[in-house]
Amino acid sequence: MNVTALKAFCRRLPATRERLLDAPYNILVYSVGDRNYAWFKTSEPERWRFSFRTSAGRFLELTDMPGVKPARYMARHRWVTVVDVAAFPAAYLRELVRWSHAHAAAGLTRRRRTELGLVSVVAAWAASGT
Repeated sequence: MNVTALKAFCRRLPATRERLLDAPYNILVYSVGDRNYAWFKTSEPERWRFSFRTSAGRFLELTDMPGVKPARYMARHRWVTVVDVAAFPAAYLRELVRWSHAHAAAGLTRRRRTELGLVSVVAAWAASGT
């Protein structure tokens, strides 16, 4: 999966909002409601590095993989950074991003989830037990 395909995948997730934060942040953020679930770094030297939130168990698993490291400033919240998206298994990356999206949606109030049509997303995430 390349950067363009991953950006398109993130945009297709329910109730996703994409916004570009200019300098000094230089990140392309994907959020649901007011909760971020993924972003790309848009400036050099880290251009197109992709970060997302993961579970505690997956955090340990992922940070042991080559090309994946704890996200700067956000590792304490179990965010990881994939250095090269094209080198990461596409199906696994989609699964991880879906989890991050559902986790962010679960953090919204019940009323906000209903307004955004995310009730089924959160219910499926809760049923999966992750």
